[in-house]
Amino acid sequence: MLETLDDAAVRRWCGGGLEALRAHQHEIDLLNVYPVPDGDTGTNLVLTLTSAQQALDEAQQALDETPAADEAPATPLGRALRRMARGALLGARGNSGVIVSQILRGMADSLATAAAVRGGELARALRSASEAAYAAVARPVEGTVLSVVAAAAEGADRIKSDDLVVVAREAARSASEALARTPQQLPVLARAGVVDAGGRGLCLLLDALVDALSPAGTAGPAVPHAEHPVDPDVEVVAADVSDSDGGFGYEVQYLLDAGAEAVEVLRGQLDGLGDSLVVVGTGDGTWNVHVHVPAERIGPAVEAGVMAGRPYRISVTSLADTRPHRHAPPPDGDLRGAVVVAAGDGLTALFEAEGATVVGRNPSTREMLDAIAATGSGCVVLLPNDANTHAVASSAAREAEAAGARVSVVPTRSPVQALAALAVRDPGRAFADDVIAMAEAAGACRYGEVCTAQRDSLTVAGPCRAGELLGLVDGEVHVIGADLEDVSRRLLDRMLGGGGELATLVLGADAPAALEDTLRGHVTHTWPFVELQCYAGGQPRYHLLVGVE
Repeated sequence: MLETLDDAAVRRWCGGGLEALRAHQHEIDLLNVYPVPDGDTGTNLVLTLTSAQQALDEAQQALDETPAADEAPATPLGRALRRMARGALLGARGNSGVIVSQILRGMADSLATAAAVRGGELARALRSASEAAYAAVARPVEGTVLSVVAAAAEGADRIKSDDLVVVAREAARSASEALARTPQQLPVLARAGVVDAGGRGLCLLLDALVDALSPAGTAGPAVPHAEHPVDPDVEVVAADVSDSDGGFGYEVQYLLDAGAEAVEVLRGQLDGLGDSLVVVGTGDGTWNVHVHVPAERIGPAVEAGVMAGRPYRISVTSLADTRPHRHAPPPDGDLRGAVVVAAGDGLTALFEAEGATVVGRNPSTREMLDAIAATGSGCVVLLPNDANTHAVASSAAREAEAAGARVSVVPTRSPVQALAALAVRDPGRAFADDVIAMAEAAGACRYGEVCTAQRDSLTVAGPCRAGELLGLVDGEVHVIGADLEDVSRRLLDRMLGGGGELATLVLGADAPAALEDTLRGHVTHTWPFVELQCYAGGQPRYHLLVGVE
């Protein structure tokens, strides 16, 4: 048994954790499957840890292990943990990957300069990891990976031991017990009869830590795991934390130079003012503050920042009312770029024709950063086109900002929203104003999708069977049927019935050739005053994408 954690154990931990996640990847994916094929928490965690492993391997292979001149002082252990955490951050995919990268960062920050890491130090590191994870989420929801990491930290601290392996084993045991409680904390998990997917992945990582600290054959009794059956007759929704619009009409965002204590006070003030609150620090006293508020609370939201420290790059964005603008040279002289997440030859060609750089579906932070660099621009807007990719885009934006670029994320959830946003781009505006206009255009575009159900489930539109076609509006199932043309027509009627002047249709890779003519005829006959645009997107998974503006 190891008496103190060292860099070799960190490498064993990362390798063992990656191996465990790969072995259970499909199982974890199944824990957050919705009728739409979005169950990818296991895949995202594997890709995140793969990047962490690559970062450690690159450092191991380097001939010169001397830290860079601008790198903060750290022991060999601290440098290994930092490389693992940074690798995870750059490769993080999805909300689960981003949160796990923050857990690793919290441990790395706590142990960076520790001369020896025994049980007490590990307990404190796990507490830092829990705090970093909660700090990364605006409104923490219990019954998720956050509850699991908090329980691990509490268990490690409660045992009051300086035995490294004993503390690690108690953290893993407490995490497993917390995982079993997640269905009691989140009703959606209870209805589905499953545990949280991200929490299951974290339990595997903690088990791998115990193994890394224990020589072969001495790891002690296996940590019991919660049962996590997947009931095929009920809906299973990803338990990862997501943002909520909350009905507030204005987005207030600014950078803030302030101390951690002042920011904690600020969080409480802003939480009482609005919704969709996100406050994320870079680790050097700079914070990115984002909140949605009603009009009368815009001033108080900015004033709260003034009380906390020095706010700058303040922007206030209306979440509605798109306005056209004329085109002219950029007033600030900056080259403008856009990075769009998309799949399909047709969609890729459409976005490239708009001057955007395209990255494939489910990109890593590193891939987003590479795409930002490929634009050759000093000001870049990111269009993630998926709720789960938003966290990765935000992470890439923070990294790029730290390197001197100006990067903003427009939280698009569908390629049709990205098309609407790019259509109003105007280099004649200041970059911040251009981002506001793009966000307004994206927000004013309702989006719909037609796809095939992957499993039997209960949806808000009623029960569906695997293989049936689903028509979704803004992410919720509204139409269920067996015929593609029928489901597509009904989806269009549902969306256009709420108003709209322009409808955009993007046909998927397997859409029949006659579908466009059928839908054109239907819109011309039923909705004669609606302008219709049709494109061959070639996207997988979704037979049809619809945008209504």
